[in-house]
Amino acid sequence: MSPSLSTNESPKSQKPFLTALDGRSTGKPPIWLMRQAGRYLPEYRAIRATAKSFLDFCYTPALATEATLQPIRRFGFDAAILFSDILVVPDALGQRVSFETGEGPRLDALTDPDAIKGLSELSFDRLAPVFETIDRVKSALPPETSFIGFCGAPWTVASYMVAGRGTPDQAPARIFAYQYPEAFQLLIDKLVEASIAYLSRQIETGVEAVQIFDSWAGVLPAAEFEKWCLLPVAKIIRGVRSRHPLARIIAFPRGAASHIPSFALSTGANAIGLDTAVDPSWAKKYIPPDVVLQGHLDPLVLIAGGAAQQAAVREILTAYRDRSHIFNLGHGILPQTPIAHVEGLIRQIRYWEG
Repeated sequence: MSPSLSTNESPKSQKPFLTALDGRSTGKPPIWLMRQAGRYLPEYRAIRATAKSFLDFCYTPALATEATLQPIRRFGFDAAILFSDILVVPDALGQRVSFETGEGPRLDALTDPDAIKGLSELSFDRLAPVFETIDRVKSALPPETSFIGFCGAPWTVASYMVAGRGTPDQAPARIFAYQYPEAFQLLIDKLVEASIAYLSRQIETGVEAVQIFDSWAGVLPAAEFEKWCLLPVAKIIRGVRSRHPLARIIAFPRGAASHIPSFALSTGANAIGLDTAVDPSWAKKYIPPDVVLQGHLDPLVLIAGGAAQQAAVREILTAYRDRSHIFNLGHGILPQTPIAHVEGLIRQIRYWEG
């Protein structure tokens, strides 16, 4: 797999995150954390309290920019990730989206196959605040810090659109896909095209890499995994690269387990995000060596801290010392994570001698 860069980057970036993502040695792995801007930071909680809703927060460029930059100022991560949400895409497709405090997202559930036909084209006007945030952030980042954009994968986003909320096993979307396969395929196709357009615009506005989050990939049987997870993500990556041939793309098929090697080969992603359950020795053995690995410290061990954290970090660093690796968690950082433990994590990685 050849290195893949955004259109405005030189082939040999001096930024540690981009260097690692291109498959080149960085000595020590660069680090960023999923949900690194969030409720574990007091400065985040302070600005979050100024917005009347989470969606308003995402659509207010001044606030979203500040949230994106806060963890960079505090910790010096090697990459910032755009502060937004995967559900801005269904919102921009005309589905009503809201966030209830303590209960998560709420959408007008697509229980009728005909409702899918009523979705609009992706509204760039609705997403304009997101692109303004990107423009603001890119000019404020330190020169060594990379900038990541993202979207949700079609299967994960569709699961919320059909159910109208998050569910433990995504049963509403799975049943809908079995009962109405043509309608569900239409929804997936709409999300593929919307994601291609959305990620492409993010790249054009200034992000240097993008990540596709498939948070619910692990709930599907093999045939459905290929149909609803692997093939749509592969189409998105091909579509983005048809517009930006050198785009850097990370895919995170959470819970994909034994499907990960074929997913990595078939999608063409530069890097694969690994979740907490993946055994590092298995990943080294079965995931193609030219695929960059990202992950995959247990977020709970970052809460526990101490000797357990140090041992878990050391295991990951040792396992991937001979291949390109970006240090991250196996899922998002949790709100109760002590800041001192994050600081300790960064020190351990920065001073690791391999």
